[in-house]
Amino acid sequence: MTAPWMIHQPLDMHLHLRQGDMLKTVAPVSAEWFAGAVIMPNLIPPITNLERLVAYREEIEEAVGHLDFTPLMTLFFRDYTRDELLAVRPHLLGIKLYPDGVTTNSESGVRKLDEFHHVFKIMEELRIPLLVHGESHGFVLDREKEFLSSYEFLAENYPDLTIVMEHITTADAVALLDRHANLHATVTLHHLLLTLNDMAGGLLQPHLFCKPILKRPEDREALQSAVLSGHPKLMFGSDSAPHPISAKECCGCAAGVFSAPVILPMLADFFDQNGCRERLQGFISDYAVNLHKLTLPTKQIRLDRQSWVVPERYDSVVPFKAGATMAWQASRIS
Repeated sequence: MTAPWMIHQPLDMHLHLRQGDMLKTVAPVSAEWFAGAVIMPNLIPPITNLERLVAYREEIEEAVGHLDFTPLMTLFFRDYTRDELLAVRPHLLGIKLYPDGVTTNSESGVRKLDEFHHVFKIMEELRIPLLVHGESHGFVLDREKEFLSSYEFLAENYPDLTIVMEHITTADAVALLDRHANLHATVTLHHLLLTLNDMAGGLLQPHLFCKPILKRPEDREALQSAVLSGHPKLMFGSDSAPHPISAKECCGCAAGVFSAPVILPMLADFFDQNGCRERLQGFISDYAVNLHKLTLPTKQIRLDRQSWVVPERYDSVVPFKAGATMAWQASRIS
């Protein structure tokens, strides 16, 4: 008899939970299946101090209720003092750096990295990881590639700083990963499975519009090859980013894919189809636990080949693969 396919302490290393009613809608969806997640700080206004970080964590904990789930909190990058970072360090997984204006609610982001040498040095000293949305303001398909020199600048000048290249999308980023010991990366479900053709090759699919934008087939192949090989510096981070239908099916469509409801079933199908079931545990949990020395609630998820239909809506949000039939189903083990 074949042993059940079990996943232990699954983690989402890049998650948007928003605020207010949206938070109450989407937080339980992730908390149902994940032991913890790295929570993005680009709210309005962004999370930039200890008081707001603690208050937001409490909002999340209230929204998920009885579900065992650890919000791994981040600050929005700014000019911090050593005393500020020393005070917040026990509550913090890392600090998220956004170049100014490259994505949702990033208008107060960074323009010139070399103006923040003192902050990077403090982060090195206090062992605070730097999480980066790595895009320039250039042509949309080239923005990640153009930012890679900034990653090299950071990796070379701050060798003791743990740097996570968030949601990498290109073959060039995969290649860079192995050139510096302090570089790590997250990969999303949608960048792992889709290309720009899926969003814009026929009728425009607004619910697949995201930043960084979906890329070329050869970029997807590089991501898939690295993930399936069990690359120990690649972690899963969904970048699940909910927006109401009114903000997606409109002129000026908001960037973000709400993938939280289908992550584990779709990853199960991907790893199974490629004959790499044993590699999913590392990608979805172990590599991140080892990098960040995490202690998390015990949570076990069972994956079974059993069909189910993805809901068309979660309140006002359309999920990835809405209305589609999934080949795999996840269930929690008490």
